[in-house]
Amino acid sequence: MRTQSSATAPTRIAVSGPTKASAGTLQAALGVIAFSLTFPATAWGLEGFGPWSLVAVRSVLAALIAGGCLLALRVPLPARSHWPGLAVVAAGVVVGFPLLTTLALQTSTTAHAAVVVGLLPLTTALLSALRVGTRPSRTFWTAALAGATAVVAFTVQQSGGALTSADLYLFAALLVCAAGYTEGGRLARVMPGWQVVGWALVLCLPLTVPATALALAYEPVQLTAHSVTGVLWVAAGSQFLGLVVWYRGMAAIGIPKASQLQLAQPLLTLVWSVLLLGEHLPVAAPLTAAAVLVCIAVTQRARG
Repeated sequence: MRTQSSATAPTRIAVSGPTKASAGTLQAALGVIAFSLTFPATAWGLEGFGPWSLVAVRSVLAALIAGGCLLALRVPLPARSHWPGLAVVAAGVVVGFPLLTTLALQTSTTAHAAVVVGLLPLTTALLSALRVGTRPSRTFWTAALAGATAVVAFTVQQSGGALTSADLYLFAALLVCAAGYTEGGRLARVMPGWQVVGWALVLCLPLTVPATALALAYEPVQLTAHSVTGVLWVAAGSQFLGLVVWYRGMAAIGIPKASQLQLAQPLLTLVWSVLLLGEHLPVAAPLTAAAVLVCIAVTQRARG
């Protein structure tokens, strides 16, 4: 099978700066919308699946979709130098984040779990600065920190401020996901974003296939409309299509700016939680939403 290197990457049509930035922002925003449905869909999935079988099944289904696309388009293998980065994406985004957040959602509400995505933009920007060498401006950092603080204060206050075992899962998920986003955004500059996601999912198959068989053998499964819909969404929507547009967006507008769009994700998750799960929407949500939107506007205008 052929190997793809950055020197022989597919030729891309040049796009003007403003047009490319607008398209990248739109793609990153679509990714955020897809991700905002992940926690409610996971809650649905947990109605019929155990936590381990849910994570394993979603990973295998997403890998089958991605692998089918890679085979149909005869995409060559990535260059050897790209595999370490793909391994980080696989460990953080394909396995680590879904598993840790699913374990957290066994005892946590989706509103409380949203704290992890409230902190994710700032953590991703920090790791990006260390790994990729980006240096956003002081204004960018101030707005990012303010937005993250607003989201964290909102979600923690709503949960009563008590730290539980679910919080430990969420904070661990935060770190591994930020690492996966950083590596994925870096790789998406030299290869199409959907291929980054696709190869990371395929890379996990030797682990996820036996894990699926083992988990299904020990955890009872009850197929319902909610559980099946939840699994299908987290597999196709969150773990493949959402990541495809997300990585494309990061490659176009940069990791720090794209990550700040995720400040709106916890609030979107709260809306879906009300509509899909019947959870109560706190009165403070509109005020937090306004503060977050202001911070997003500032970070999008700030230059590194």
